[in-house]
Amino acid sequence: MDNLDYAVIGNCRSAALVSKTGSIDWCCLPDFDSTSVFAKILDNEKGGHFSIEVDNSYAITQRYLYHTNVLVTKFKSEEGSFDVIDFMPRYKTDQDYFTPPEIFRYIRLSSGSPSFKINYRPKLNYGSDNVVHFKEDNYIRSYSQVSPTDCVYLYTDIDLDAIIDGSNIALTKHQFLLLSYNQKLIPINLDRVYLEFQRTKVYWLNLANRSKKYEKYTEEIIRSLLVLKILSFQSTGAVLAALTTSIPETIGEVRNWDYRFCWLRDASMAIDTLLKMGHNQAARRFLGYIKGILRSKHDTFQIMYGIRGERDLFEISLPHLAGYENSKPVRIGNNAFSQKQNDVFGYVLNVILQYYKFFPGTLDEIEEMWEIVRNIIRTVSAEWAKPDQGIWEIRNKEKHFVFSKVMCWVAMDRATQIAQMLNKPYYVEKWNRIADEIKNDVLTKGWKEDLQTFTQSYCNSDLDASLLLMAEYGFIDATDPKYQKTVLACKQALYHQDLMYRYVNHDDFGEPASSFTIGTFWLVQALFRIGRKEEAQEIFDNLLTYGNHVGLFSEDIDFTTKRLLGNFPQAYSHLALINTAILFSKERISSKFIRP
Repeated sequence: MDNLDYAVIGNCRSAALVSKTGSIDWCCLPDFDSTSVFAKILDNEKGGHFSIEVDNSYAITQRYLYHTNVLVTKFKSEEGSFDVIDFMPRYKTDQDYFTPPEIFRYIRLSSGSPSFKINYRPKLNYGSDNVVHFKEDNYIRSYSQVSPTDCVYLYTDIDLDAIIDGSNIALTKHQFLLLSYNQKLIPINLDRVYLEFQRTKVYWLNLANRSKKYEKYTEEIIRSLLVLKILSFQSTGAVLAALTTSIPETIGEVRNWDYRFCWLRDASMAIDTLLKMGHNQAARRFLGYIKGILRSKHDTFQIMYGIRGERDLFEISLPHLAGYENSKPVRIGNNAFSQKQNDVFGYVLNVILQYYKFFPGTLDEIEEMWEIVRNIIRTVSAEWAKPDQGIWEIRNKEKHFVFSKVMCWVAMDRATQIAQMLNKPYYVEKWNRIADEIKNDVLTKGWKEDLQTFTQSYCNSDLDASLLLMAEYGFIDATDPKYQKTVLACKQALYHQDLMYRYVNHDDFGEPASSFTIGTFWLVQALFRIGRKEEAQEIFDNLLTYGNHVGLFSEDIDFTTKRLLGNFPQAYSHLALINTAILFSKERISSKFIRP
């Protein structure tokens, strides 16, 4: 496949990638980080898929239902046409949200007498186990020969033998397929499917309606918002960096990582964006996740955790899989969990400050959060002056990265504001003093007078896209000549073929060869802030054209071909899209504020 031409469906428990021809090529059940049921995206032969096969006379198009995560793939030919409506159920019940580990494929006849084949090829445990299909009364149970209790169930009103044999199926009425991790205890028929479809559609429409609306880029903003919501884990409030593992940053190279975890940096940025869009409950749930992983005053910090708060995320390779377009290795787990990245504290405290400003809880909750603040600041106070591995997770080199120091200042600054709100003058004075010390250190050692720019680290003269964020977090004013010169220096050094490098110097694996998507969004934001708004808008509008056919972005983009690369869809990219789009547009009154 020439691009990551996938749409995503999900329900905040798990998700699936559906190709533009209607094939489910990636899905892990029952949860985001479970082993895969379908992984064709990582191996065409061994990975497994669930596809609707038609002959060449059919034209296939794909779209989301308006402001939802319900996907419609239309198959049309002279003999007839039909839609495959894919979704994973999600809606509010009296008790909680209904988010079962299952996928509905509602096959809706539109005209004529179309025909197709179903290729149902679950390959459990990342394609490593042989799978046996067992036909029972009204479903197919597919189980692993290695572990028979590891199984999935396919319910349908289509002839089961036709599915197992891959026979031709003539469509004469609406029909359905339901893939479930669990055996169903209620009858599954077309009426039930239609009810789940409507409930799920209404849930997503309500979510979109509760969001702030803007005069421009509304559709792009809402689509990105819906992506960020899918990436949140219902059980804990964790936010995943992406839904996939081992989609390479560059085809044929080894920068292939598992992103199905919660990086405090990415998640905090995502939550900050959701707050801007009016979704306060998401922030509450994420702060609950933070409290859950820091159960003790003495807990040490990691840069990332499992979606349930797991700390040990050891990385292993799966050599039996060919990899995305033969890019090996395929990895599960991520050894970055053991890295030291001092910038993460700034993002977390930036979100905690919003908590204190906008929706403080009960006294005991406020006190618990205050203990977390003090715990973070103890760590920052002890670590800010030491080298770390930085925002880009340089694996074997610790340096005095400028942006890490900047975000340590952000941590101290936000903690100071919280202390002021809580009338804690001792901490205000103490933390202000440390914040000033950090700022002076950066201004003295991070600014290179001979180059007239801030640089990536104290010890080198390289440029780094993260420097573009210095003004956004208030470390330096956008009118400051040093910041303006840094923005222009970064653009000159890193902007290439309409996209940004994150940096161009050597790291553990050589030189980066693709554009990190968020870096170009950062450039647009920085140019806007220093007054170059027309230039910023031109770059932004151009960047939007590089999204795929349903407006989704991955982690990286190839400079020459503009194809999407890296894990997908990427929270980083979509939160940056939202934050950039709202710079160019005024908020308009939402219908949620108007009485019917």
